[in-house]
Amino acid sequence: MNDLLKPKLSRRRILQAAAVGAVGLDPALRAAVWAQGSDKPEKEEVKIGFIPLTDCASVVMASVLGIDKKYGVKIVPSKEASWAGVRDKLVNGELDMAHVLYGLVYGVHLGISGPKKDMAVLMTLNNNGQAITLSKKLADKGAVDGASLAKLIATDKREYTFAQTFPTGTHAMWLYYWLASAGIDPFKDVKNIVVPPPQMVANMRVGNMDGYCVGEPWGQRAIMDGIGITAVTTQDIWKDHPEKVLGTTSDFVKKYPNTARAVTAAILEAGKWIDTGLQNKNKMAETIADKSYVNTSVDAINQRILGRYTNGLGKNWDDPNHMKFYNDGAVSFPYLSDGMWFLTQHKRWGLLKEHPDYLKVATEINRIDIYKQAAAATKTSVPKDAMRTSKLIDGAVWDGKNPKQYADSFKLHV
Repeated sequence: MNDLLKPKLSRRRILQAAAVGAVGLDPALRAAVWAQGSDKPEKEEVKIGFIPLTDCASVVMASVLGIDKKYGVKIVPSKEASWAGVRDKLVNGELDMAHVLYGLVYGVHLGISGPKKDMAVLMTLNNNGQAITLSKKLADKGAVDGASLAKLIATDKREYTFAQTFPTGTHAMWLYYWLASAGIDPFKDVKNIVVPPPQMVANMRVGNMDGYCVGEPWGQRAIMDGIGITAVTTQDIWKDHPEKVLGTTSDFVKKYPNTARAVTAAILEAGKWIDTGLQNKNKMAETIADKSYVNTSVDAINQRILGRYTNGLGKNWDDPNHMKFYNDGAVSFPYLSDGMWFLTQHKRWGLLKEHPDYLKVATEINRIDIYKQAAAATKTSVPKDAMRTSKLIDGAVWDGKNPKQYADSFKLHV
């Protein structure tokens, strides 16, 4: 850790840090508190928006467990109704930061999903843990996966409606990618609508859509309510894919760099706490199930967070690639290639008319400098390379090296 990051702690501050440690945190994480001098957070109360989803957990737990206090900030979680609302409140400053869709941040930065504003990604909040749900009515007609859905659409002609949560967001991209991998054109063969995550189950119940892609617990909830089946998990589309991020504006980071670093560190530590073991995951599920957060039953959250899956058709399995919040920093590092992938899909589906400078945009948005400082404070290992290689469900390999060629390589595109 360099001199800039070495805190100068009074006896009182050390005692405060010890008190925070008493909530049961890993002693190795009792890193020093930024509290005074040049490292003091410029803004001590930080309002962070979140949508009622399991993957808001590290933001919520950083606040509930008091981990934020270790870093001299107070996180105030703010429950929001829709991703469009989160976008607007980030842009106009009503929210300081947000638990937010990766692709939403990129869309705002480029002005392709509403107002244009320079944005920043401070860290990735989670990998995996989303799902594509098909209605029980489709399943009863034999549509239980991509191939059988394609066959039904080809033979039983009508308008099929699928929902995602935001035009440039992760769920839209997982849904489009999966449909296209089965030979279904997501814009010609089916109709797409946008529905806020907590409203997905209710809309499927009344027949407003045939399928949807959303984060947990709303995939599991559809199965528990007997109205849908899991056709595919997003980790089967892309193992350890990036999902939500801690997003803010570029202006906020410029004005409050110490605050950005402190909040990132607190949420990093909360993510490690969640991933530590069964007891912590169960405590997290009990906490966020409350009506002030996700507002659902604990059993809708705690099964899939442990990798215990059922598809609603009698199949049960243990998935090692369930939702993760830390994974020794592999989850939380803001890989440039992750951000670039969303840009390739925005170009593929016509949201971007021309190829952007993929690497330049990702470097502007993903604040690896801030992340590395927070990682040093929490003793989180940092990957050697800002790019990573992944193989997706259709066999395509993404490594970030030639994004233009990759974006143009798909048979199905706009």
